[in-house]
Amino acid sequence: PRSDCIAAEQLCLSDSTCNATYRILENCALAKTRFVPLDHDSRVRCLSAELDLGNNSLLHCKCHRRMKRQEHCLRVFWTVHGSMTDGYFSLETSPYENPANEEHWKTDYNKLAALLSGKDCSQLAGDATNPCLKATHICNLSKKCVRLRTDYASICTKGAGSEDVCDRRKCHRGLRNFFEKVPEDFTKRILFCPCQDELCGERRRKTIVPDCSFRYNTKPNCLWLLDSCLEDHICKSRLADFQQNCQPADMSPDGCSQHNHAACLQAYMGMIGTPMTPNYVSNSSVEVSLWCTCESSGNQKEKCDQILSMFESNKCL
Repeated sequence: PRSDCIAAEQLCLSDSTCNATYRILENCALAKTRFVPLDHDSRVRCLSAELDLGNNSLLHCKCHRRMKRQEHCLRVFWTVHGSMTDGYFSLETSPYENPANEEHWKTDYNKLAALLSGKDCSQLAGDATNPCLKATHICNLSKKCVRLRTDYASICTKGAGSEDVCDRRKCHRGLRNFFEKVPEDFTKRILFCPCQDELCGERRRKTIVPDCSFRYNTKPNCLWLLDSCLEDHICKSRLADFQQNCQPADMSPDGCSQHNHAACLQAYMGMIGTPMTPNYVSNSSVEVSLWCTCESSGNQKEKCDQILSMFESNKCL
């Protein structure tokens, strides 16, 4: 079985040969995060160190989405997979293991509410016309769900819409806390509730408090968003997970190369609370996008369009 990367790192550091190789890779990774261009000899040394790991457990280790010390685990993963991050769209392997399976995502929501409240769900009957309102009411039956939802809502609304600017970094951290720590039975229903009218659609679009977590005063260039993401271990990892599990396939009947929509939706949820946070674009559709533009991209316009189309015109998603 695959070990997690923290355990694999400890094992490597206890072996003098592996330790020396790993230290070289750490220096290579550090240069990358600081965008220091490596000379020819340094590139050769980095590549050789990666090859020297051979079949070491470090090369096959993975991280869990909800694990403690997740950032440390992801840092180890990208230290030994450094050569994969050259250029754009080469994050081919997700650092996370066990994507969601379809059956696990098919939850009887009324049964869940009845279990939590210890009584029938007659009080939810009035929410039938607004599934997003119903999803919120069911979240309120769980102490953890309502606490973490209240936490991020209060952080993300502070300063938003006034002359002050909200603390986007804290808002993102609060959103990640909610989507990582609350069971998916709650979070997926709040984020993906099916709407028939604009009132419901507005509630769904505002789930992540977009004025703070999603929008800037002016739309930044999508290449800038990507650079911000690649500098951050969590965002880079979530992007790699999204690319792997939401890879579209034109010839596939379901539009997904992995044939697993649940894993794609889980990966999409993982992007929320990162510099590349996506959201619904209106109250009347399920189309999603990043808050960025490809105007003034110069000779990188094609790369920029690719970033945007991962969300805007992704058949799998």
